[in-house]
Amino acid sequence: MIVGLVILGIVVLLLLWGVAIYNGLVRLRALVKEGFSGINVQLRRRADLIPNLVSTVEGYATHEREVLTQVTAARTAAVQAGSVAATAQADMAMTGMLGRLMAVAEAYPQLKANENFQQLQGELTEIEDNLQSARRYYNATVRDLNTKIQSFPNVLFARPMGFTEEEFYTDTDASIQTAPVVKFGAAKA
Repeated sequence: MIVGLVILGIVVLLLLWGVAIYNGLVRLRALVKEGFSGINVQLRRRADLIPNLVSTVEGYATHEREVLTQVTAARTAAVQAGSVAATAQADMAMTGMLGRLMAVAEAYPQLKANENFQQLQGELTEIEDNLQSARRYYNATVRDLNTKIQSFPNVLFARPMGFTEEEFYTDTDASIQTAPVVKFGAAKA
């Protein structure tokens, strides 16, 4: 009788332990999805700002049609990206195109002085800051989920319950992956 109660108690404890592991993994997976959604919200805000920015620049820089067309194409790709890797790649391309657009704007002092352009540039800066925060949050939640899935004893339950590691939001720009080479010339005598 006592042996039966002990075995029943152990089974109940193991079941409760398994439920706790499962619920923790579900919570982390939901946080990862929330984090990716936050990135998409900021990318959408940036994409919605692009047409206004392009039309403002277009009024001043009519002969820069190629850059404006490429920015618009990059915006479309960013909006249509679905997976984490595709979104990161589209985000990187959009960032590059926005840099080119700002370089065009630098060539036109009257554009830089335009109040509408300055307001759009300020909004873009705010969105980029929010986007950076959203990326960090997403990667932190992915780290937590992946660590939990790979940790013992969770590893015994996670895969059979359908949990897999998520991929990090990474920037594949090779120029930021390596340290710059700095060389100083010889001192002149």
